Amino acid sequence: MRRRDFITLVGGATAAWPFAAARAQQAVMPVIGFVGLTSTENNADWLRAFREGLKEADYVEGENVAIISRWTGNQMNQLPALAAELARRPVTAIVAVEGPQVALAAKAATATIPIVFIVSGNPVGFGLVDSLARPGGNLTGINFVSSELVAKRLELLRQMVPAASRLAVLVNPANTTGTEATLRDVQPAARAVGLQVQVLNADTSGEIDSAFVTIEREQPDALFVATSPFFTSRRVQLVQLAARHAIPASYIGRQFVEHGGLMSYGANLADAWRQGGVYAGRILRGAKPADLPVVQASKFELVINHQTARMLGLTVPPTLLATADEVIE
Repeated sequence: MRRRDFITLVGGATAAWPFAAARAQQAVMPVIGFVGLTSTENNADWLRAFREGLKEADYVEGENVAIISRWTGNQMNQLPALAAELARRPVTAIVAVEGPQVALAAKAATATIPIVFIVSGNPVGFGLVDSLARPGGNLTGINFVSSELVAKRLELLRQMVPAASRLAVLVNPANTTGTEATLRDVQPAARAVGLQVQVLNADTSGEIDSAFVTIEREQPDALFVATSPFFTSRRVQLVQLAARHAIPASYIGRQFVEHGGLMSYGANLADAWRQGGVYAGRILRGAKPADLPVVQASKFELVINHQTARMLGLTVPPTLLATADEVIE
């Protein structure tokens, strides 16, 4: 072989090495598959928090981890197919958000791919894990605790509207687990503080409008909006209708109050999603879900929109102002 040919051959091989290395790196980059009920847009703030959690575990999307998402757009019947699609792809882990139904669909789709859930409610009761301390199987995750707070939310709403005697409770019948938990707890909690309850159902934007037509006709004194990913996705509609009908309303999270809702009490969702990102990162590093205890949310916040209270003619009790984590003026 002539010297010039040898130099050309070596030079070509050297030039090819970066491309080969890049392709190899791309091939081994872990992939997280997201599955949820609503949309990327509805979860934008919390997805940022999830990425912050991943970063705490030294994973950055696009650099050393990829994320693909599948959202139903509030079409719950699509969950099994979307979860199965992710399970067929070469994903390293699946993250199931926005309800136990999503996590159950992911569990049904695979018994081998690690699954991190971010749900509200008892994961043991839902059949997701064997126990909180020792999940067993291929699932673990975060319980951000919302349905368990029904009595506390109702107590705070009654403090805000002490003269109330009739309460409308808005639930999403498609969110069976959340609705059952809410209805189980709200009736005795309402009786304990002298409130009569009227249950209203809504599973579409039009049904939310219809629920407020009923509110206009029946004139309840306050509104309790149950936890539901669908309601969160329709938070602007709900808050605007509550304002239009001048009804004091309690919500599950600050995302409603930031849009003008009166008050909320619940877990800090951003923190729950951040913790989900940390767990996903640990699994990417080799941790097994069975060895990662379910994280129970411990950070709860009362948020009050003082301007909305004034518009409704309500005087916020000093005790609520003193205990609120944030008062929006």
